Amino acid sequence: MPQDKNNTTPINVKLLLIGNSSVGKSSLLLRFSDEQWLPEDEASATIGVDFRVHKMDVKGKKVKLSIWDTAGQERFRTITSSYYRGAQGIILVYDVSSRESFDALPRWYSELETYVSESVVKIVVGNKLDKEYSRQVPTAEAEAFAQRMNSLFVEASAKTSVGVRDAFRNVVERILDTPELWEPAKKRAKGSKGNEENLRTGESMPGNIDLNAPGGSPEGADAGCGC
Repeated sequence: MPQDKNNTTPINVKLLLIGNSSVGKSSLLLRFSDEQWLPEDEASATIGVDFRVHKMDVKGKKVKLSIWDTAGQERFRTITSSYYRGAQGIILVYDVSSRESFDALPRWYSELETYVSESVVKIVVGNKLDKEYSRQVPTAEAEAFAQRMNSLFVEASAKTSVGVRDAFRNVVERILDTPELWEPAKKRAKGSKGNEENLRTGESMPGNIDLNAPGGSPEGADAGCGC
């Protein structure tokens, strides 16, 4: 009996990590992709954009994630803005011990209104849960904010790994529940090359690659640190 291609062909999903500098975006990615953590005194700021590929099984489907870790510094905004194109999920990160990083989230949402459609899945992640002793952002406040922004919410710690896998899995599950975000990519793979499809999937834009191509690498991405 022939195998069901739907169960063997992975669904390509593009995720972006955004948020202020030093909130731990790179640490979350490193913990999720490599199950590693770098102490803050050993970590350095991401320069431009870092990139990881990660495979996982979700809801009986094989998913291949391309995860983009963007620099939070203002001087890199023009670099990272082009990488929004084609993203199906956005992970907005703040530091639970930094009120400033949480108060900056509305600005990041304003940027999303410019670069992504409303259907793109968003999740607010309160990182550094291990710093509970110096918390400045109450869980209830952050959760209420996420609900107002029609976003998922989770608190996590890249240091202890608590909540990290949940954050990524929750986003992917919601994406799979939103066929319009990933079905066009399948149709394009079968030969559909309409302008609308190219626009929605971000074809020919920086930060979009054929993950199934041998030796594929993200064109235009700086190899920032994975700290």
